[in-house]
Formats: sequence, structure tokens, C-alpha cells
Amino acid sequence: MSAGRLRAAGGEKETVNHTAITCRGLAKRYDIGESQPAYRTLRDTITEVSAKPFRALRRGRHAPQPSREERECWALRDVSFEIGQGEVVGIIGRNGAGKSTLLKVLSRITEPSAGYADVYGRIGTLLEVGTGFHQELTGRENIYLNGAIIGMKRADIARQFDSIVAFAGVEKFVDTPVKHYSSGMYLRLAFAVAAHLEPEILFVDEVLAVGDIAFQKKCLGKMSDVAREGRTILFVSHNMGAIRALCSRGIVLDRGTVVADTDVSSSIEAYHRLTAEAAESHETGDGRGGITMPRLLSHPGRSIRQGDEFEVASTLNIDCDASGFTVWCILDDMYQRRIAYARSDSADFGSRDNWRGTYQLRVKWPALWLEPGLYTMVFRVRLRGAGSKERYISDVLHLDVNGFSSGQNSILSPRSEWTIEEKRSAQV
Repeated sequence: MSAGRLRAAGGEKETVNHTAITCRGLAKRYDIGESQPAYRTLRDTITEVSAKPFRALRRGRHAPQPSREERECWALRDVSFEIGQGEVVGIIGRNGAGKSTLLKVLSRITEPSAGYADVYGRIGTLLEVGTGFHQELTGRENIYLNGAIIGMKRADIARQFDSIVAFAGVEKFVDTPVKHYSSGMYLRLAFAVAAHLEPEILFVDEVLAVGDIAFQKKCLGKMSDVAREGRTILFVSHNMGAIRALCSRGIVLDRGTVVADTDVSSSIEAYHRLTAEAAESHETGDGRGGITMPRLLSHPGRSIRQGDEFEVASTLNIDCDASGFTVWCILDDMYQRRIAYARSDSADFGSRDNWRGTYQLRVKWPALWLEPGLYTMVFRVRLRGAGSKERYISDVLHLDVNGFSSGQNSILSPRSEWTIEEKRSAQV
């Protein structure tokens, strides 16, 4: 896909500069419950006109009709930013924030409802597993097809062909139609094609979550190589560790609007604060089995200082016969690195034959001297007995730690005491 401008309504191509992507007032609106008009035959029209009175009777003559505002859904609204050539940018946000829609608009899969986007350079996309693949074609044919779609010459595709096949690990099946591939093989080949065919701009949308851990690491390594070659990457993921490792900048979307556009660490923190504000405790008072979100008992709200001891609690409701259980309270940082966990067993609370019922769990943590920032805490429970293998997991408590930062990108920042003593040289 070549350089150019994507507008909501017309416009001329601008001069190419060192900016890879420019968005100005970009918006995308969908009408809920309405589909795009398709080709219609005379028979379709007659059938619809004949059936309309009967459908009206079924709905009721005075059935309320949704207003235009109720039918509208703005997936993107007034999105503006610039991305320079060679930048690696993470697009961050909760489900439904508009991340995938943004990449589809930039990839020209769908048109914007307002605003425009300038995109300069060949675009490689990995928005869904096997985007652009034809099921009836072989792996070899799909590699050449995808290269042709983004405007590469056959000789350039041939030069990269062996590397693509080796990276995907499909040497034995390269001449087999891809409809016979497993999902893992399909994903590996799709990523290999997108990363190796030398797009100047690469869009990657969460598809790496489909692969296993070894393949995810391999893909992240390849994207790092692509970034070092000076190509532009837009990376959508809920894996904050991968975002932090790959990206130098983050754009946070919420309900279709840009709420933060800054360095990657600050963007990830802004994302977690949005998630924390939206989180609600789901109590188990309705009799269903489960465990509630941790509550901070020792401090008001959800903030502590890094040198504080603190206590958290949760309500466990067991709605089946269980001879015992094991419970964990797990603390991670905002990059999804495991910091610590506390573990206990029902046997620690006394001997019982049946633990059906509702219980409050409390755990006291010592001062951890964490680096200031946001951390996530969850409770997990595994039941035992009566053939039960049921597991419960709570919603996430976002713990805000305040205090002194070492500024060294560390996890712990303990208060330490230093002394200095001048040593006099011995007299000769």
C-alpha cells in the first residue's frame, strides 16, 4: 500500500516528509442495528414492501423507535496525533476503546466518518490471523500475493522467501493450501509475511496473544529488529510488558478519544489509572461462588506509602461441598511482572470436613518498599474435594504506591542508611 492521504471527504496528496503518519480530527461512526446497503433485486424489494405491514404489527403500532443518538456509536472521535518515521508506538486501551478501529482506518480497510489521516509508505498489516490470505492458495502463493498487495516486486519477495518460510517453520507445508494449516502454522506464516516483506509501516493488533510463549518472544525479537532498521511500528496489545519492551511511546485511547500521548511508562500508568477508576467490586452476596476484589483495610482508598505495612481483605463464597482450598494473594507491577505473593491453605484456619459457606479472608503484608507507581493485586482460590476442580479469581485492585523514586527503573526502592568515613593513610 503506497503513501497517500485518507480523508473522510476528498483531498489531495501532500508532499512526503519525515512524518510517517498524521491524524487530524479522525472519527469513525457506526449505526447500531443498521447494515450497509447491498445489491438488491426486484424480488427483494417487492418482498420487503409486502412484509413491512406485518413486521409493524408484530412490533406494535406505537413501539418506540430509537433516536439517532441511541443508534450512533462513535468508535473514534476527534483523534489527532503525529508519528515520525522509525517510531515504535504502542496503542493502549481497554476493550472497546477504539484501538482496532484506528488501525483499520489507517490501513484503509474502512473509511473515516470525519477528519483525515496521512500515511506515507508501504503498509504491512497483521490485524487478524491470516489477514489477506486466500484459503485455497498454498503458503508459497500467499507469500507472493501478500507481497504484491503491498507493492513489492517479485524479485524482492523471492529474496525474502526462504527467510519467511524458515521463520514460520512451515518448510514441509509451503506448497499445501493454507486452509489445511493449523491455527499455529497460520499465525506463524501470517506474522512472518508481515514482518519480512519490508513494509515501511507495520501495524500489529494483538494477534500475538494467539501464539505460545516461545513464538511470542520470537515475534517480539523480530519486531525489535524491524524497529532498528528504521521502520515505523504501531503495536496494539494488552501485554504491558511487551509494550514496554518494544515501544518508546504510547497513545492511550478511551471511548474513542486520545487521553494520553507520552512516553511509554507514563502511558502505561495512565492506562492503569483509567482501569482503576472503572473497576468495581463484584460482591458474591447473591449466593454464587466466587471471591470479591481485594479491599484495602489499613488505608483509606487504595493508596499506601512505600514503607507502610498494609492489610487487604476479600470475601470468599463457596457454593459447593469442598473439603478444603488454597488461596493466593498476588501482587504484580503495571508491566505484569510478578512482585510477590502470599499463600495459605484452609488447613491453616482449622480442621473442617466441609467449607461450604461465606468467609472473609484477610492478609497482612509487611513493608515492601516498592518503587512508586501502580500495582495490581488479585486473590485466587483453588477448591478441593467432592471431585471439584473449581477455581475462583477476583477482580483486580489497583494499588497506588507513593514515596521516593530511585529513578533507576527498579522494582524496589528501600530506605537505606549511608555512612562515610575518611580513611587516613598510615604514617611511615
